[in-house]
Amino acid sequence: MFGPMAHALWMASSVFDGARAFGRLAPDLDRHCQRVIESALSFGMSPVITAEEIERLAWEGIEKFPEDAELYIRPLFYFADGFVTPVLESAKFMLSVFVAPMPAWRGNTACLSPYRRPSPESAPTSAKASCLYPNVARAMMDARDRGFDSAVVLDPIGNVAEFTTSNLFIGKDGVVMTPVPNGTFLPGLTRRRVIELLRGVGVEIRECTLRFQDVLDADEVFLTGNFPKVLPVVKIEDQEYQQGQFAQLARKLYFEFAEREGPKKI
Repeated sequence: MFGPMAHALWMASSVFDGARAFGRLAPDLDRHCQRVIESALSFGMSPVITAEEIERLAWEGIEKFPEDAELYIRPLFYFADGFVTPVLESAKFMLSVFVAPMPAWRGNTACLSPYRRPSPESAPTSAKASCLYPNVARAMMDARDRGFDSAVVLDPIGNVAEFTTSNLFIGKDGVVMTPVPNGTFLPGLTRRRVIELLRGVGVEIRECTLRFQDVLDADEVFLTGNFPKVLPVVKIEDQEYQQGQFAQLARKLYFEFAEREGPKKI
């Protein structure tokens, strides 16, 4: 039971994932279900359900909504018992499926956050863990207080990691670049899919170390994430950008992929 004594409520011992459904399509739902299992294992949890069972339950939830509903699917594991350290055998599972409209295509803005991503030695960065999100939230609140949609967040040694809740891409001289995974941020599943799709049509993608100045000097900037999928970034601090060709191509390819993949019920 989840109540006032739940370990997850006061010790944030939960991991989750997020998938999308729209028009009865749920692209990469299988990958999201598998990743929440991996997050649970990295937390020392023994998952009480398999990825395939989560996917099956998710489809049951999706089909309870109108066919044109835009939905968010959130599987979550948590520890129910413990005092500081959790009781490992108390791991529980819950699944939420709820209406969450897809963000419209528009240019996003961002600033440089004063807050940084933690290192793997200081936080469970290999998991999509709830305890990481208060730091995300304060970066987001700071950005919005300053009039921006989001923020560029650096890693502990000052290299670019990501936007607050999405992965970061830049285009420069015909090449797309994105921060190389270094253990300080979660390389998203939409990020992975977009890389695959762009490489599939011959776009050169480099996963590399980026400094903030590299982002400011880019020809274009865009973001990927499960919630918005692909959106262009039109301003970072005082630097303005056009909605670039790579962002438009990535979004086009992504939604073509979703249609092509179709409903994958199990």
